[in-house]
Amino acid sequence: MAEPMQPFSPEDLKRRRRRALMMALALVALVVIFFVSTLVRLGGQVAERAL
Repeated sequence: MAEPMQPFSPEDLKRRRRRALMMALALVALVVIFFVSTLVRLGGQVAERAL
């Protein structure tokens, strides 16, 4: 009987995990950039209007 082959080696999984982490960090950085740019465009009065 043939042994079942593993689809991914441990090195592949490590690379995949690292790539997923980098993509997550890039997504978080994009969200922060969009948030900050929105605050800058709206101006400083936004915080005062919320009160």
